[in-house]
Amino acid sequence: MQPMSSPTSGAAGAARAPSWGGVFALSLGAFALIASEFMPVSLLTPIAADLHITEGQAGQAISVSGAFAVLTSLFISVLAGDLDRKRLLLGLTGVMMLSGAVVALAPNYEIFMLGRALIGIVIGGFWSMSAATAMRLVPEDKVPRALAILNGGNALATVVAAPLGSFLGGLIGWRGAFFFVVPVAAIVLVWQMASLPAMQAQGRTNIGGIFRVLRRPVVASGMAALSLFFMGQFALFTYLRPFLETVAHVDVATLSLLLLAMGVTGFIGTSLIGRFLQGGLYRTLTVIPLLMALIAAALLLPGGGVAMIAVLLGLWGLFATSAPVGWWTWVARTLPDEAEIGGGLMVAVAQLAITAGAVVGGILFDTSGPVATFGSSAGLLLAAALLAALTARQGMRQVERQAAPALRAG
Repeated sequence: MQPMSSPTSGAAGAARAPSWGGVFALSLGAFALIASEFMPVSLLTPIAADLHITEGQAGQAISVSGAFAVLTSLFISVLAGDLDRKRLLLGLTGVMMLSGAVVALAPNYEIFMLGRALIGIVIGGFWSMSAATAMRLVPEDKVPRALAILNGGNALATVVAAPLGSFLGGLIGWRGAFFFVVPVAAIVLVWQMASLPAMQAQGRTNIGGIFRVLRRPVVASGMAALSLFFMGQFALFTYLRPFLETVAHVDVATLSLLLLAMGVTGFIGTSLIGRFLQGGLYRTLTVIPLLMALIAAALLLPGGGVAMIAVLLGLWGLFATSAPVGWWTWVARTLPDEAEIGGGLMVAVAQLAITAGAVVGGILFDTSGPVATFGSSAGLLLAAALLAALTARQGMRQVERQAAPALRAG
């Protein structure tokens, strides 16, 4: 998930020649990072078997990375201080390589989770500055293209991460699949060293400002809806492989195809959602979790077969992958003068929700099975839809309050 950055960040890039090599290096870094973050989803079963743990415990690999991402996204600007942002990005890429090696060579569960904590640090740090960094690499009129390239790496990883992990896990084992990220990150590191210019710090995140905007009713209800949405999504998504293997009885090849289909429909959804957001932002934010709740419930219906499950998962990918675009749009419209603060807050809330969803889903999966896990996902998504509708009302009230002084003056 990419952070929102202030439009003024692009002004720094206006005075320098475009550094497209740096932009593409960031895009490849985004691909490697997203692949690392969500690869456990398709590898829970072999990880659990090899490390002698439950699949629910293996699913906490996403939980721990999310927890460390939250902490990092909130405090990295303060901790980094005046450190050149190029050096900071290079350091984070080095930690990404270290994480892949630690996970691949982990002799036990504790070392495995240490490696996942390291990738969480990279997730929080990279997404907290990547978009703003891209804006400093090109002239202002080229910023939209630079951000499109950066998000291309994110979108591509969303499509291929889960099926690639499943395929590599079957071919070279789950350890080899995780180690696959290391050479990719090494290429990113060398590319960044060669292409990124020196980038002095331009200020620090104001932690107090984040909590100040939360006092606004529309922001509080919107962030609550966002949190419940990601909790519901990842309570189900994290434990999709064990569900498919134990309930649908699919083999590794079929699993890879199903995950690939979800990625492809997600890419399509991301490409199409813009027109729906233009026609009705809050309607889209309300309808998507409602439809996903229905899909979660439908997956539990008996006798559906692999074909029906494939259709439902394709629809899940279509909605789930495109939904964050809607929430980024909401941040930009709700906090137009504080978009950087809103974006940082959204990164922290989303990562915390992903962590909570994976934890809740894992506990329920281990104790009660997939019915309880998917049922909780549906309930959380329904709650997210209700809160999105409430946020729409709060948003209308905010607009009315902002317009009132002008009306009185007229």
